[in-house]
Amino acid sequence: MTTSTTLLLARHGQTIWHAENRYAGVSDVPLTDTGRAQAEALGRWAAAHPVDAIWTSPLSRAVATAAPACRALGLTPQREAGLRECDFGVLEGRTLAEFAAEDPAAAEAFRADPVAHPFPAAEDPAAAAERGAAALRRIAAAHPGGRVLVVAHNTLFRLVLCTLLSIPAREYRRVFPRLRNVAISELRLNPDGSAALLSLNVPCEADVP
Repeated sequence: MTTSTTLLLARHGQTIWHAENRYAGVSDVPLTDTGRAQAEALGRWAAAHPVDAIWTSPLSRAVATAAPACRALGLTPQREAGLRECDFGVLEGRTLAEFAAEDPAAAEAFRADPVAHPFPAAEDPAAAAERGAAALRRIAAAHPGGRVLVVAHNTLFRLVLCTLLSIPAREYRRVFPRLRNVAISELRLNPDGSAALLSLNVPCEADVP
């Protein structure tokens, strides 16, 4: 009998750039006051729904978001480089609307197929999807049969969900328009690499902004 692992995926709390709908990929942008309140809410959720381990992206916004949950459960966070957000190239710190005003054709191509037409100087989204999926598989293999909280990023998680659920990666913006800050998405990952999405975007607290 195979033993599946339950991964509880949570996007980090709000940052200034995300509040302004600016792309924050590899840029290390800190949490806002709202983001810190969201992190505390995730900590309260973890206290009520204990997990066996907590893994995070190495970026500080993910580490800070996971910190209250780690304190609540007495766990040491483990960092996984493969969970870092995609590098958005020339869009780092900018909005899609700003890019569209500068290069309408490139923006339209991105909207039509963001994997075939990523932003200039950006990381290959297909490669990001594979590294993120490999990271989740490593985490699952380290905790067979366990429950693991994984705190990382909006675009990476959406690409990875498409990869693990056999959805074309180019559809990630349509199928998964947005993962809300610190909302929980429950993913069951099996040793053979197959996966099932059990819930998506469930708020960890009803009153979290």
